[in-house]
Amino acid sequence: MKFVLTVFTMSFLLAVSLASAARIKDVASVQPARGVQLIGYGLVAGLNGSGDTQRSTFTLQSVSSMLKRFGITVPQADLRLRNVAAVMVTATISGYAKEGTSADVIVSSMGDATSLQGGTLLLTPLSGAEGSVYAMAQGPLSVGGMSVRANGSEIRRNHTAAGRIPGGALLDKSVTSGVRPDSAITVVLFQGDYTTASRIAEAVNAKIGAGTARALDGSSVRIAVPAPFQADGKIVDFISTIELLEVNPDVVARVIVNERTGTVVVGGNVSILPVAISHGSLNIDIESVPVVSQPNPFSQGQTVVSQMTTVAAGEDTASVVALNGAATVQDVAKALNSLKVAPRDIIAIFQALKEAGALKAELVII
Repeated sequence: MKFVLTVFTMSFLLAVSLASAARIKDVASVQPARGVQLIGYGLVAGLNGSGDTQRSTFTLQSVSSMLKRFGITVPQADLRLRNVAAVMVTATISGYAKEGTSADVIVSSMGDATSLQGGTLLLTPLSGAEGSVYAMAQGPLSVGGMSVRANGSEIRRNHTAAGRIPGGALLDKSVTSGVRPDSAITVVLFQGDYTTASRIAEAVNAKIGAGTARALDGSSVRIAVPAPFQADGKIVDFISTIELLEVNPDVVARVIVNERTGTVVVGGNVSILPVAISHGSLNIDIESVPVVSQPNPFSQGQTVVSQMTTVAAGEDTASVVALNGAATVQDVAKALNSLKVAPRDIIAIFQALKEAGALKAELVII
């Protein structure tokens, strides 16, 4: 049997980030209202023998308590269930959600169920951190995968112990009462940046009037509401005007590296100074050959099978490649492609470029 292990083999993704005009609503939120995260405990029924086993005693207790609500009393010891699973249900509600609004919910198994495929979440109350019930969730699950078992063998695609119910939660009460007609509003950036905050203030002043807006810091801009818009019902029109203004957001030069998946994302402002690179990959070959030792006739010995293993390691030949510098992300991609290396090698090269001071960007490893 022969195993070949090649180091530095993973996928590579190069993203081009171009600076272009964007609406304020695409890069920031005007007077954001805090949303509410909800959680609840419930049961998923209708599973095809893939639910919790007898070891999940809390599932049996939950089913017994649920049946009592319908006037059915069954001793917990008599329950034999494989079509029911205990789950945790979570959802995030927008700060502007009103009574009757629907929201998506995530359903996650908390017992030893093997799959939630084909199940239906039974009516589950969802409460906030303070304990108040905000919504009720119910409906069929969308798992997005499959799991088949037979005679000890299993075929699984994607994760089947969690699912989603689009619009599965209905709000019983509103989260906020709406936008207050204050004398000023605050624009909060999704990603803090002093340059972008300054440009938002300039765009608002150019549209509404000088002195209307000023950047408080790198993530917030304070905008004074003109007197005609402070009346009840007019503040929404003013916020809509602000949201539709266009600005050119500034983007930090950044390279994102995910070593777990081998993904590399290069931002549009990344540049490389002139540098020479030499890099080679390490190849390891492991070969295992079975060796059988037979005993002599009538010696009452036993046949012994052992493995003879040989290991060979070597490096690919690599030449020195000189890069004359790269000013745009297209130049960076062309320079990296000229090296003809695998994605894992590119990750190592970016780390070395950063240490050498040749990479003019922030290197983020996630």
